Formats: sequence, C-alpha cells, structure tokens
Amino acid sequence: MNTENLNYLQKQLLNLGFGEKLNDELEKNIKSGKKEFTLNTEQEYNKQNVDYTLHYKAGDQNDMYFFNKYDASLRDKEMEQTFYINKGSGITAKEAYNLMEGRAVHKQLENLEGEKYHAWIVIDKENKTENGNFKLRPFTEGWNYKPERAIDKLDIVGINDEGAREKLMKSLEKGNRHQVNAMKDGKEVKLYLEANPAEHRVNLTNWKGEAQQLEHYKKPELKNDNKKDQKQAQTAEDAPAKKSRKSAKMKV
Repeated sequence: MNTENLNYLQKQLLNLGFGEKLNDELEKNIKSGKKEFTLNTEQEYNKQNVDYTLHYKAGDQNDMYFFNKYDASLRDKEMEQTFYINKGSGITAKEAYNLMEGRAVHKQLENLEGEKYHAWIVIDKENKTENGNFKLRPFTEGWNYKPERAIDKLDIVGINDEGAREKLMKSLEKGNRHQVNAMKDGKEVKLYLEANPAEHRVNLTNWKGEAQQLEHYKKPELKNDNKKDQKQAQTAEDAPAKKSRKSAKMKV
C-alpha cells in the first residue's frame, strides 16, 4: 500500500469537510487492492440530513488511488447532485448542501486551458447535463457582483468589531445563511443574510423566513440621505416646468 497516497487522500477528506471518520474504511479498501470503490457517509446541517457517496478509483499502476467525485442528496427533498474533484480540490460537503438549498458559493475555478479564476456559482435547476446532473451557472468577475455593497449599508450590530466583517463575508462566500443582529426602528432584530449574485443583491429574511427590505435596516446616516434625496425629488416634481425657447434646436 502506498502510505503517502493514503495520507494525501485522508487530508483531502479533511479539507473537503468530511472529517476523519472515513479514514479507517478508506485504508481498508485501499489495502484490498480494489480497482474502484465507494464510501458512504452523512452530515447534518440546520437539522437537515445530507447523504454522500464518495467515488475512488485506482490509477494505471494500481498503487495510487484518486478521489474523483461524490454524489450528494438531501434526504428529505428530491434533490441530488454530483460534484467533481479537480486536482484534489472542489466543492466542500457544506458548500454542496448550500448549493442544493439554492444558495450561491464563491469559488476558485479552472477553465479548460488551466487558467484559474474566481466566480460565484449556483445550481441551475432548469438545465441538466447529458448525464442528468444539474449544470452549474457561474457569475464571473465581469458580472461585478459585490455583496459588500449591501453589507456596508446595513446597520449590523458589532460589524465594526475586529474580524467581524471579514467573518461575515467569508460565510456568505461559502454559501451560508448567516445570522446577524441588525437595528430596525431603534430595535435590535435577528436577521439572516444570503448572497444572491443573479439579482445583484443580498437576500434578507427574518427568523420566520419572511423576506425583508434592506431599506428598513440601513444605517441612520444613509436613511437621512435617502430622505434628502426624496425631498429634493419631490421639490423638482412640484416646481413649474420652464417653457422651452422656440429658437432652441437639437443637434443631431
């Protein structure tokens, strides 16, 4: 058995969020010399169970094994998806759950030419590949989606504490539904945030899951600016329109 290969595969499991619970079973299967095998496991997120089937295959020399892909399925929903591993990295177990729940994840990807780039990705539930897998829809840097534009407008309690903003941004990039406390009409309210690159915004919901408007949770100074803008707009609407001079002509 190639112990270096085994150590690499075990570290890979750890990095992809599967922990160390599969280590013994992985070693047992590699020692058996099988051409290919699968490992089954489950994880629980937000009281929802996700089943995973990990696929391993031996290389041409039989002393090297490769973790090529894994299947994930939400146990209580009709949702299954296969996630592929590229050069040892890929979508983590938690990110797979978030994607299947309909949220977006920010990842480093690689094109066919081997060039790396960053993009937000979502599962496109309207389109499938030839093998029945849902396609992944990327939103690259050219899409110019920046959730921090919305985050910096929100009156979030403790957002200026050391590392708080960075922690929030990283959580959104992993596809999490992140909980914060925000101020609304002078009261502290529990709020949940999700990245939404398709619509260039951040989804806001309360503890009941009801959609909330960003306008109601803005920082006080930004609310005052909005009132000024509205007042100026109303003044402009109420002002009598100036008569245009008959001699004026538009250049074409």
